[in-house]
This record gives sequence, C-alpha cells and structure tokens, in this order.
Amino acid sequence: MRWVAALVLFAGAASAVPVVPNFRSGTMTSKTESTTLINEQIRSVNYATGYTYSASGSNIQHSGSSIVPGAGITQTQTVDGVTSSWTGLELQDKPTWSIVNLGESFQFVESYSGPGLETTTDITRTTSVQSVTDTVSVFGP
Repeated sequence: MRWVAALVLFAGAASAVPVVPNFRSGTMTSKTESTTLINEQIRSVNYATGYTYSASGSNIQHSGSSIVPGAGITQTQTVDGVTSSWTGLELQDKPTWSIVNLGESFQFVESYSGPGLETTTDITRTTSVQSVTDTVSVFGP
C-alpha cells in the first residue's frame, strides 16, 4: 500500500491532447413538419326569462283594466336535457282597446314578447394548422 502512495507522488502531471476536427467546412439541414387538427363544437342557448307587453297609438283608449304583474301562466320547456320554467302573460288578461272618436284617423300598435327559448346557435368547425420549419447551419474553419 505504501508503494502505491509513493507511485502516486512520483506520477507526472496529466496533459490533454487537443481534438482537431478533420473537416474544413460543411452544412447541416433539418426540416420539421407538424399538422394539428382542432375540432370545436360551440353551442349557445339564449332564453327570455320574462315577458314584454306594450301598446301605443293615437285616438285610442283602453278599457281601464291593467295587466297584473306576476299573474300569468307557467310554461316549461326542455332542450337537450335541460328543463326551464318561466311565467308568461295570460293573453286573455290584457286590456281591450277602442277608438275614441269614430270616423277619425287612429293609430294602434300592440306587441307581446313572451318568455322562452329565443335563439340556439350551433357551430361545429375543424381547423387544420400546419407548421414547417427548415433549418440550415453552415460551419467552417
């Protein structure tokens, strides 16, 4: 064991041998291609949760009865497994209208928009994204 330690003490320093490439110049090329398919399905369902009743005009009058808020008919609708309920207007409870001065011109507009499904939007699309990367490396002495 002592002679190994003595051998280590007298061993010379290690020296590195330089690495010299045996080429002068060159090029390296690489190409990477990828394609991604994106499938999307978008669904939007919009509901009106109440009702709107309006009446306007000239040379008209209503019977004096008014619509009682909250009194109405309950409706239920199921779309794609989702059940929704809302209360709409009982149309027989709306006011009646009459012309004030018979024989004269008049104007009358009455509109009712009830609760329920307003719009359904379905969008299905597939997008293909292609990516190409070309790389060229040039090296020399």
